[in-house]
Amino acid sequence: MEMLDGKLVSQSVRDDLKKKVEARRNEGKKLPHLAAILIGNNGASETYVASKVKSCEEIGFRSTLLRLPADIPEETLLEHIDILNRDSDVDGILVQLPLPAHIREQQVIESIRVDKDVDGFHPESVGRMVQGLPAFLPATPYGILLLLEHYKVETKGKHAVVIGRSNIVGRPISILLNRNDYPGNCTVTVCHSHTPNLKEICLQADIIIAALGRPEFLTADMVREGAVVIDVGITRMPDPSRKSGFSIRGDVHFDSVAPRCTYITPVPGGVGPMTIAALLMNTWKACIAKDTN
Repeated sequence: MEMLDGKLVSQSVRDDLKKKVEARRNEGKKLPHLAAILIGNNGASETYVASKVKSCEEIGFRSTLLRLPADIPEETLLEHIDILNRDSDVDGILVQLPLPAHIREQQVIESIRVDKDVDGFHPESVGRMVQGLPAFLPATPYGILLLLEHYKVETKGKHAVVIGRSNIVGRPISILLNRNDYPGNCTVTVCHSHTPNLKEICLQADIIIAALGRPEFLTADMVREGAVVIDVGITRMPDPSRKSGFSIRGDVHFDSVAPRCTYITPVPGGVGPMTIAALLMNTWKACIAKDTN
C-alpha cells in the first residue's frame, strides 16, 4: 500500500508556481491575483479561505479577501462581484460556499465572469469541460487528477466507481475520468444514496472515489484487493481527546480499507491540499491567458 500524499504533491505544485511567478516578476509582468469573498463567520469557511489566501502569499500571488456580513442582501453581493469582474487586475474570483440561506447560490455562481471562474462552477465552464474544450476544471476533481498523475496511477481501461453525484465533485470527476486523456479512459459508474447494490458495484472497482460526505462509510468489505481509493470526505467529528474538541474523518474507514489498497489518500492530508493547489493552478492559467489577449 502506498499513500497518495496530497501535502507532498501540493507543495510540489506550489514550488513550481513560485518559480514561475518569480520569473514573471523579474520580467516585469503582471502577477496573478485571486480575489476571495467570505460571507458571515462560518468557522470551516474561515479556515478554508485563510488557507487559500496564505497559499497565494507564499508563492507570490496577489490576493484580496472581501469579508461581508451574513445578512448582506443578494443584490449587494452581486454588485461586489461585478466590481471584481470589471477589475482588470483580478484574474480569479471565488465565493466561499456555503452561502446564507437567503442568497441563491446558482445566481452567484453565474454572476462570475467565465474567464475568472477559477472554481470551475459556472455552467459554461462545466459545459466546456463536458465537451473536452479548454476550461477551468472544478478544483477538487482537478486536484485528484494532479494527484493520480504525480503518482503515475494507471487509469486506462480501469473501472472507476464514484460514490456521490454532487456538482462540485462527483459529477465532474466522473466526466474527467471518462475522457480520452490521462488520467482518464476509465469506465465510470456513478453511485449515490439510492443505489441498491452499492457494495457489489464497489467490489468490481479498480478505482473508488468516495465523495458522499458520510464519515467512514466505505469499509473493507466494499473494497477489492489491489484497489485505488480516493477519499474526498471531510467531516468534523466530536473528539474530547483533542484540544480542538473535534477530529477530521473521511468517507473511508481508513484503518480497515488501507491494507487492501495499492494506493489510498489519507484524511486529512490527501485531497484537501490538492484542492488548493488546483485553485492556484487555475488562477495562474487565468493570469497568463491575458498575455495573448
